[in-house]
Amino acid sequence: MSQDNNKATDRPLIHFDDVSKVYFNRSVAVKNIDLRIGSSEFVSLVGHSGAGKTTLLKLLLAEEKPSNGKVLFDDTHVHNLSSRGQTKHRRRIGMVFQDFRLLEHKTAFENIAFAMEALGRSDDEIEADVPYVLDLVGLGDKNWHFPRELSGGEKQRLAIARAVVNQPEVVIADEPTGNLDPVNTFEIVQILKKVNELGTTVLLSTHDKEVVDLLEHRVVTLEDGEVVKDQEASSYQL
Repeated sequence: MSQDNNKATDRPLIHFDDVSKVYFNRSVAVKNIDLRIGSSEFVSLVGHSGAGKTTLLKLLLAEEKPSNGKVLFDDTHVHNLSSRGQTKHRRRIGMVFQDFRLLEHKTAFENIAFAMEALGRSDDEIEADVPYVLDLVGLGDKNWHFPRELSGGEKQRLAIARAVVNQPEVVIADEPTGNLDPVNTFEIVQILKKVNELGTTVLLSTHDKEVVDLLEHRVVTLEDGEVVKDQEASSYQL
């Protein structure tokens, strides 16, 4: 296995420590994963469908429990947390999905404000932060547009704004360009790079070669549930 950068940091923000996940039908989703991701890194998880990318993300979010090994976030064993602790853990992570998952009956401003209200943010914070993140993703003139009035690329930009408004330590982007054309794909990649440059760790799951080649950041390749390559500033090679 080529592994140029599993040394991410001496004290990684995220550590999959010899993690395996076997389901009840004995299918092995991930096997003996030892992966460290440092604070403020941008890492692309790549691999064909069924390679184990989604399972890794679910393990990090404590939506799945490993059969063996530990998932550590900032030195905390996430699967030893109470239900309340796991909820707090998930709030440290912003999620961006392929299918946007926007609230169709709320405007762009209201979609983001709703995410802030859920964490108890004040009206003053909402009034200050929502316009800022909309500007950050290039939607400063779309505050009062509903999702149905936005293009696919604009919807994904709004989803990114919602994911980052509460200043998470990590943003997970799960196939964020899967429904987008090349122009919008390029724009989404640039926004994710900007988010990373502001200090947020970004974990991108994708099978899109063009996305990975545009990023020129660390690439972790999964195959049949195992890490087969871990390379710094790499292109997508299977």
